[in-house]
Amino acid sequence: MISAEFPPETTAGSHRLRLLAPHLPEFGWEPTILTMDARDSEGRLEPELEQLFPRELRVLRSRAWPAKWTRLLRVGDAGARAYRGFLRTCRELLRRERLDALFITVPSYYPAYLGPRLKQEFGIPFVLDYIDPWVGAWGLTVGGGPNSKPDLKSRLARRLAVWSEPRVVAHVDAFTAVSSATYEQVFARNPQVADRPCASIPYGGEIADFDYLRAHPRANVFFDPNDGNCHLCYLGTLLPLGFETLRALLAAARWLQQEHPDLYAKLRLHFFGTSNQTRPGAPQRVLPVAREIGVAEIVQETAHRIDYLDALTVQTQASAILLMGSSERHYTASKLYPALLAQRPILALYHEASSVSQIMRNAGRAPSLRLLTYDDEQRAESQVGAIAAQLAELIADPRYCTADVNLEVVREFSAAAVSAKLAGILDQVVSPRVVAQSHAG
Repeated sequence: MISAEFPPETTAGSHRLRLLAPHLPEFGWEPTILTMDARDSEGRLEPELEQLFPRELRVLRSRAWPAKWTRLLRVGDAGARAYRGFLRTCRELLRRERLDALFITVPSYYPAYLGPRLKQEFGIPFVLDYIDPWVGAWGLTVGGGPNSKPDLKSRLARRLAVWSEPRVVAHVDAFTAVSSATYEQVFARNPQVADRPCASIPYGGEIADFDYLRAHPRANVFFDPNDGNCHLCYLGTLLPLGFETLRALLAAARWLQQEHPDLYAKLRLHFFGTSNQTRPGAPQRVLPVAREIGVAEIVQETAHRIDYLDALTVQTQASAILLMGSSERHYTASKLYPALLAQRPILALYHEASSVSQIMRNAGRAPSLRLLTYDDEQRAESQVGAIAAQLAELIADPRYCTADVNLEVVREFSAAAVSAKLAGILDQVVSPRVVAQSHAG
């Protein structure tokens, strides 16, 4: 199992294998994780994350090219810097041990090139796992330029992605992704692989993380949950195509300011990790919009990604958890299942076609779980009035009732349950190889 990100990295991607790998032995698979040596990371590290997976889990760490040198060539991607080390380690491992399958999670996308190469050299089946689309809106409608417009670098990145993806996926034996829409887009771009096994494997929720937090509580340094205000908290990157949803939320807050100032005075909107950068000083994305709309006084933005256990503390102490999607249909939230496990009220704003929308409906009802959706015709701004009404109700009565929530749905998306789905895919890609070897014998 290969990923450029793994604890003590505190990025969202670092939790993909942390949640999947520990449960695989329950389903007949022994995982070996290969990741980048933490000494070569550019991000902030959270050493306590290593307490959240079993000590017996086999984790190999290879060195990467130093970022201080690759940055001179405008290359900072962790997967690109770690590629040569990953290749060397994989070759050494496969020469001395019999491994049955290769599982590579992207992004970073550069390690995906290992799949075809190692499959050709060692005959090992190759599963590609998508956290985000390889070819998406980046470089087409959004990018790193002013106002999140495409710039030269993002356009070049897209052209490389368009060239690379079909050359890699042609060798893939099976696909997994955080949502079915993600791999369906892969099949639409590459119809020659549409018959390969596939599975939707969202980020699962790990109840043991909350058990650890209860045993090792942390102080909430961001707000006082007992000050009588309604603290609505959003954790995660604010994607370029998510600004429309953000504007609808802030416009609803503005409506409350004008129509129900007593309720507005109690509302506090908190945003954490909106920049997807790990170091303090990251550029703010929410506050400039809040100033423009006129509600900045109730908005607090911590643009850099906060530590995972701090994020869980925020979720368990929030008056309510805010989940926001984007105008992209494939979008799914990695924080959905931890948010459900936090057992706090949730306000979710998503595209109707997002998998989150249906899961939220199956998971429960108001007042504990509140869902508002939009679509390609009725955009997010059309929901401002409905959002304002939900905010008003939430501020007046931010209660959570376990009877409103179907815990069976939560268990269906536990880390153990989604790991079972992954094991099923691995079984499919390995069984033809086993049969062939038995016939050869």
